[in-house]
Amino acid sequence: MKRNLFILFFTCAVSFAFFQCGQDTSKPAVNADSTQTAARYGGYESQAKWGEHLVSYSGCTDCHTPKKMTDHGPVDDSSMFLAGHPAKMPLPDVDRKEIEKKGLGVTRGLTEWIGPWGVSFAANLTPDSTGIGRWTEDQFLFAIKNGKYKGLPDSRPLLPPMPWQGIKQMTDEELKAVFAYLKTVRPVNNVVPAAMPPLSAPPGR
Repeated sequence: MKRNLFILFFTCAVSFAFFQCGQDTSKPAVNADSTQTAARYGGYESQAKWGEHLVSYSGCTDCHTPKKMTDHGPVDDSSMFLAGHPAKMPLPDVDRKEIEKKGLGVTRGLTEWIGPWGVSFAANLTPDSTGIGRWTEDQFLFAIKNGKYKGLPDSRPLLPPMPWQGIKQMTDEELKAVFAYLKTVRPVNNVVPAAMPPLSAPPGR
């Protein structure tokens, strides 16, 4: 009886070992570097990709990309992606004085705005020299965190409708990702006009 139990146990053990040898028990290799990178950049594979995601849902293109009118309404002009107000586009033919007096905000294509603050133009955010090509990361963060034109301490405030007060709530890491992405888009040579003070402003302002 003992001999039969031994034979049965031995046979089962050999069969189990043979079965295991025939199975592929290896697990897919996990790239530790890619996992750590994704964890660092909001689940995306790179800082720039994370920045692209942040830009896409933050509405940056709404004002910084000129529009083309189509049968389906206005659409982004891909040739001017994030390039700001077109340099040679004239202002809308409106009564600026009346608009400022009534506290209204008027725009034609979302890249220029007329209001009590004067006239503001959406900036060129592409990495061209006429955009942010010469900007540093610190300069970009300072511009958003402090609402300063070109990120310079002594420059004028960022003008409406730029919602920097909300965007500054992003973390530094998020803003750095946005900057990294902006550095990857196609450079567009476009000199955006300088902002214009309100007509009621004292001379020399």
